[in-house]
Amino acid sequence: MTTITDNTVTLMGVPTTSKPVGSMDQNDFLRLMTKQLTTQDPFNPMDNTQMVAQMAQFSQVAGIAEMNASLKALVENMASPGRLNDAASWIGRSVLVASDVAVPGKDGGYAGEIALPEGADDVIISYVDATGAVVHSEQLGAQSAGTVPFAWNGKDAAGEAAATGPLKIVVNATVKGEAATPVLATWATVTGIQSPANGGATQLLTALGALAPEEAIRLA
Repeated sequence: MTTITDNTVTLMGVPTTSKPVGSMDQNDFLRLMTKQLTTQDPFNPMDNTQMVAQMAQFSQVAGIAEMNASLKALVENMASPGRLNDAASWIGRSVLVASDVAVPGKDGGYAGEIALPEGADDVIISYVDATGAVVHSEQLGAQSAGTVPFAWNGKDAAGEAAATGPLKIVVNATVKGEAATPVLATWATVTGIQSPANGGATQLLTALGALAPEEAIRLA
């Protein structure tokens, strides 16, 4: 027996919230089948053939629902930016990211860019190691507003490697006699990619750590 009152539909004595036609879910199916089993005549039980058919139908519905959920997740993963098939082409290339730490590139050198909001009277760049010691310093002189590239091969005057690890970049810039605060970005080589097992966004593996593809200012 089916009755309808306001937003409630009662099917075989089981109240359910009203839904659009054809929108019954697995819970509705289970409630109806359980109600059918508990209210059947013990002297005239439901035919076993019908029981098996209903169970098969339930398994089919559950399987289709799971398959649809899996396909939806697969489509979302393939459509999301920075997935494995896109980021894989970045391996071995260099990315420019906002950072005041520079790491050696494939040639052992350090490179990056300084963004000056306005022209500077003088710009001095220093490369500082983990102990706080300045391993290299350069005076770039007066610079116009905009992006100023910098690079150092990582070697001393004798041609020997002066540094092998990450170095902090310290920039002293003066604008009209006052200290300015430039924005720094450095280059890092992409050594690999990873995609979290929980379906998170793909990340680029670099000596600066794991980076999101959208953090890349430029790719070289």
